[in-house]
Amino acid sequence: MAEATVQEIRRALLDGEELALIDTREEGVFGADHILRAVNIPLSRFELDFRRLVPRPSVRLILVDDDAERVARAADLAKGYGFRDITTIADIAAQWRAAGYESFSGLNVPSKVFGEFIEHRYDTPRIDAEELQARMDRGEDIIVLDSRPMDEFQAMNIPTALDAPGGELVYRAKQAVPSDETLVVVNCAGRTRSIIGCQSLINAGLPNQVMALKNGTMGWKLAGLSLEHGATRAAPAPGPEAAAWARDAATRVSVRFGVQTADWAQVAAWIDEADRTTFLLDVRSAEEFEADRLAGASHAPGGQLVQATDRYVGVQNARIVLADSDETRARMTASWLVQLGWPDVFVLKGGIGAAPASARTSGPPGEDAPETKAETISAAAVKSLAAPLILDCSGSVRHRKGHIPGALWLLRSRIHWNALGKHAIGKTLVVTGDDAGLCALLAADIQTELGASVSVLEGGAETWVAAGGALETGLEPVLSPVEDAYYRPYDRDHGVEQAMQAYLDWEIALVDQLARDGTLRFPDFDQA
Repeated sequence: MAEATVQEIRRALLDGEELALIDTREEGVFGADHILRAVNIPLSRFELDFRRLVPRPSVRLILVDDDAERVARAADLAKGYGFRDITTIADIAAQWRAAGYESFSGLNVPSKVFGEFIEHRYDTPRIDAEELQARMDRGEDIIVLDSRPMDEFQAMNIPTALDAPGGELVYRAKQAVPSDETLVVVNCAGRTRSIIGCQSLINAGLPNQVMALKNGTMGWKLAGLSLEHGATRAAPAPGPEAAAWARDAATRVSVRFGVQTADWAQVAAWIDEADRTTFLLDVRSAEEFEADRLAGASHAPGGQLVQATDRYVGVQNARIVLADSDETRARMTASWLVQLGWPDVFVLKGGIGAAPASARTSGPPGEDAPETKAETISAAAVKSLAAPLILDCSGSVRHRKGHIPGALWLLRSRIHWNALGKHAIGKTLVVTGDDAGLCALLAADIQTELGASVSVLEGGAETWVAAGGALETGLEPVLSPVEDAYYRPYDRDHGVEQAMQAYLDWEIALVDQLARDGTLRFPDFDQA
């Protein structure tokens, strides 16, 4: 293992070859200050996420962190997976700044700045919250389509809106929109998915007037308007006529942007290549993915894949193959990845139905489970313990909103082991959390570091509540620094509206910052 320089990193980002530039700091630290195209795989989750995001062991791998011990730990884990071309930097933030290079805050920044680029490039039509509310109050023929996943829609949505995640918009639009005269407004939480969703429908040739809601639900709230919470309305799946329109529209769009197709035999051969990375991504809904999917495919809903590409693909310039049922959603998603600058994007010809039965599977996809299997304990059994010490490795936001009374929050990569050891004296240790794999890893760490026996609560806090247990709120006390999350404006306890405005201002400023950085350029296609 060798040490890299920031100059080598910058050259690698510009040479067009495959590169896995992985930042192993926790999300909260990464989100405050990072290299534009670095992919965040926090050390606390490294064993769970690394092989999904970086599947080929012979790829060029650069690991960066601000701590020598932690980056060395990540390098050792990568070596254990068979990686050999590994270089590291142990003080990345300081070195990158000292070289005069541009640092970025936020998450999924390449996709966010892409949304701003698209709005500038195509002058995507938009409507502000006050005008939309006034037109709705007048009873005008309007439909609002929310391009976020259902869980985000349920958290807060524009009244009357239907949920239609970005990758589903073209697929469902003709079925959902009452007539060609209906004004279609696309929104998200902020800006990116509103812009991309609106432009998707325009690119597809939907005959309606289509507009993006300026600044999304944040803009709506900042305008003093009311949001709904807990709604479950969804745009309907297309009937035969609407599905045919969507297929034709997606085909036209994919031709315009040079989307390529590949049959299953070719895709299978690519996946087996030792000198090239291929990601096979299924862009359909989670329900469709679980019912019938390709073995080896990862689930990456189309809208989220465009919105947060770095959460699904960890290798720059890798080959990407998208699959769905009839090519519609795959083609629309692929058209955006091409515009994002990915050089080799393909759609599986004929969809998953074109693959042989031997390549298909169903059921919940298996996770990259840790090798160590932790002993589990039921909620009822925990309630009967005389002196349990409950350790919660859920996200800090979730822990703050509700956790088992007395549970101590901790971050796996940043535990103060002496403090934990003192808390553990005479106690029965129980780990809980919202990720079974992470709980098992933490339990193994505790056994190694303290020599203590530890069990994992089956099902986490949900089973605790189901067994009649109460939850309490708040974060303190904690056993490690709170670095796990880069908080969204609506994750905050106070100052939410100020944080929303700051977030929107940040997004708009990204275009100028992209120009200063110079390591990411989007292809410029002629306007249709």
